Amino acid sequence: MTYDITFLRVLQGRTFGETLEKINSAYDPDADLKPMRLTGEQRTDWDRLVQRISGEVGPVTAEEFPYSLTLWRDGPAGHLQLDYDGDSASIEIPYRYPGSEALPVMAEAYRIGRILEEECGLEGYDYEVEQPVRTGDIDVAAARLGGVARWAQETLT
Repeated sequence: MTYDITFLRVLQGRTFGETLEKINSAYDPDADLKPMRLTGEQRTDWDRLVQRISGEVGPVTAEEFPYSLTLWRDGPAGHLQLDYDGDSASIEIPYRYPGSEALPVMAEAYRIGRILEEECGLEGYDYEVEQPVRTGDIDVAAARLGGVARWAQETLT
């Protein structure tokens, strides 16, 4: 289980929630997944995103899969994964950072999320704490991550 932050290309005239609802209403769990088909602009956005994160945050590893482009960041702050398919993305952070250990990795996740918004034109929302990434309070998100991680370590191990 991971702490997830969601990014979407919000439909014109709709809110983030309305766009997500429209996407979810079209989901068919029995249908085969369709391979990712990035436009040239989306691929350029991804390349620029990877370069910018590498330069501003630190080294990353990136790989292409049939359904998404994936970036991993393993740095002093911790580990996170970013998956991107052109019109949506997600950042996943494992629940292994209890208490104050959560702040550095969450600060990095929000920094990467804000770069993603700028470079790819997506909008991010953190449903764990009900706040947009662009204006969200990193301390609130870190407290949530750190609290759940502490609970998991104390209860499940």
